[in-house]
Amino acid sequence: MPVPPPDPDAVRKIADGYQLGLSPTEAEAYQPFVAGLLASWDAVEELYAETAPKAPERAWQRPADEDNPYNAWYVTTELAGAPEGPLAGRTVAIKDNITVAGLPMMNGSKTVEGFVPTRDATVVSRVLAAGATITGKAVCEDLCFSGGSHTARTGPVRNPWDESRTTGGSSSGNAALLAGGLVDLAIGGDQGGSVRMPAAFSGIVGHKPTHGLVPYTGAFPIEQTIDHLGPMARTVTDTALLLSVLAGRDGYDPRQPADLAVRDYLAALDQPADGLRVGVVAEGFGRENSEAGVDATVRAALDILAGAGLSVEDVSIPWHNHGAKIWDVIATEGAAAQMVDANGYGMNWQGLYDPELIEHYGNQWRAAPHEFSKTVQLVLLTAGYASGLGRNKHYAMARNLATQLRRAYDEALDRFDVLVLPTMPISATVIPGPDAPLDEVLGRALEMIGNTCPTDVTGHPACSVPAGLTDGRPVGMMIVGKHFDDSTVLRVAHAFERAVGGFPAPPGVSVSAGHQA
Repeated sequence: MPVPPPDPDAVRKIADGYQLGLSPTEAEAYQPFVAGLLASWDAVEELYAETAPKAPERAWQRPADEDNPYNAWYVTTELAGAPEGPLAGRTVAIKDNITVAGLPMMNGSKTVEGFVPTRDATVVSRVLAAGATITGKAVCEDLCFSGGSHTARTGPVRNPWDESRTTGGSSSGNAALLAGGLVDLAIGGDQGGSVRMPAAFSGIVGHKPTHGLVPYTGAFPIEQTIDHLGPMARTVTDTALLLSVLAGRDGYDPRQPADLAVRDYLAALDQPADGLRVGVVAEGFGRENSEAGVDATVRAALDILAGAGLSVEDVSIPWHNHGAKIWDVIATEGAAAQMVDANGYGMNWQGLYDPELIEHYGNQWRAAPHEFSKTVQLVLLTAGYASGLGRNKHYAMARNLATQLRRAYDEALDRFDVLVLPTMPISATVIPGPDAPLDEVLGRALEMIGNTCPTDVTGHPACSVPAGLTDGRPVGMMIVGKHFDDSTVLRVAHAFERAVGGFPAPPGVSVSAGHQA
């Protein structure tokens, strides 16, 4: 649709907004030049329309409550992939911040509801080409900004281990579907721990790859320096299998290095892990809100690793305690600028954009900004105040400090093959009620991220595996590795899984073991 040319009054209002000091006569003089330049906007729209994809006809349904255990599905479908491939016969859930062409996408939020993508995300194309069947879009938290599972506008996602408790977020639906045995594999997103936190709370495996290893193309961005997509499954073997399918350059995502090399992560599990050096991050334990049972469970899991022939030794990384503060600034000011002010994508980067999503979401949130979740409102209030005072200088400071944080982990990883700590300091908490006060809503959304969010800032690979139970609730153990050495992280995770004889399922849930190496 052609861009309507502005009249002189519209030009004057824009000039006033920028405080250009134009007189009415000067604004009127500019009007024909502005109108003439806008002809290029019309030309670009016409050219784009010639090649823009159209949404395919794909059947889907919004499941009835009785067909939606744990409230974990947003929509269900049956998209069969290639007849053969490494994922043939496997079912996959796609987090609802990832585009599947022809299927509605809500990203947990009223501000996105009603959008139907025209393109498959790269990770979606890859699992279909590998033979998987996509069985639905899994509920995620509102704009993915919560570590709890109570913020999605479709209602809380319930933990199969105890349905009164959180699954963790923001890949909440993925975790519930996997733990409940309703799907074989899932693809989640992680900007502060959103693959690993629900994995830990729900007793499954979640791997945040090295930043840039898996293309983010087609997923709703939060902040491009911390955006990750990663595999989730019930076993390490399935996680490695899925990562092998997802990893690699797609040519559209500038987060990915030009010389990116990938491995067969499933085959790497065949390499023995005995003799690998494990550094136990002291600062990951005994945090302000740490539960004694969580710390003890992870320490016991480390004893099992030592018994399996790995070298286990404590290491202090004082910068780990600064990581969450650095993340706070980047994720707050960065998300406000990119995810909200710039309609998700922003500008000035050489990636594949989604113009239709940008327009839909940009119009929708501006029409009803009160629909933002409490967590996003907190982001906007804080970022608006801080950036208004500092003009985003604190964001710049935090990004510079991120190099020192990364160096601190790298120095420890010069001595050790992997680092280990609790995924979260706590086990799954009770889901807040519908009328819960603000402090409870925000507290349950953000209280658990202290150990996970630093590696989103630094980009190191990190995998959460079930370490055991405390008071009947799963505890996650997080394994962190060198950049693009995801295979060693998964080898250590696999060594632990084999040593304990596999990971348990929730009471009353019967699941197949998945692929075993």
